[in-house]
Amino acid sequence: MATRKKAKKPASVSRKRPETDDKFWETKDLTEMNQSEWESVCDGCAKCCLHKFIEEDAEEATVQVEDNPELHYTNIVCNLLNTKTCSCTQYEKRGKLVPDCVTLTKENLKDIYFMPPSCSYRRLAEGKGLPDWHPLLHRGKKSEMHKAGMSVRGKTVSDSDVNLDNFEDYIVLWPLEDE
Repeated sequence: MATRKKAKKPASVSRKRPETDDKFWETKDLTEMNQSEWESVCDGCAKCCLHKFIEEDAEEATVQVEDNPELHYTNIVCNLLNTKTCSCTQYEKRGKLVPDCVTLTKENLKDIYFMPPSCSYRRLAEGKGLPDWHPLLHRGKKSEMHKAGMSVRGKTVSDSDVNLDNFEDYIVLWPLEDE
């Protein structure tokens, strides 16, 4: 009689709770976090993977971004995003493959204006704390975030499937929801 082997589950990027102080995000500033803590603050919603456009006055367009730019979110996502898991399929190489991809770091944290209000880095920087649905509050699981509708799951179209010249047709407001 032949024995059956269990099929392996596909590997996925998970944001497991780092081995560190319990609720470190309540006692440490973002700049004080170690790399494991820093990475785990990301809720994995993938809203940072949405294409965003800055309203520019054609006559006064400059290389410098104004203090409070009018930012428009679209439901267009990077083609490297797995929209079911809300994870980048090329996370380690994303900066090389997509030159416009911004890696949020402690050094560029002050330029966080382009992140949505629900972004955990932005919330902590603004003194708001983590939202109730954050994976760190649910043993590293994203299910509460998805249930709360705070991820991009089921709401997007890939940038490889649209003409980006028509981005106005894809402007959405849902990324601005904070909770």
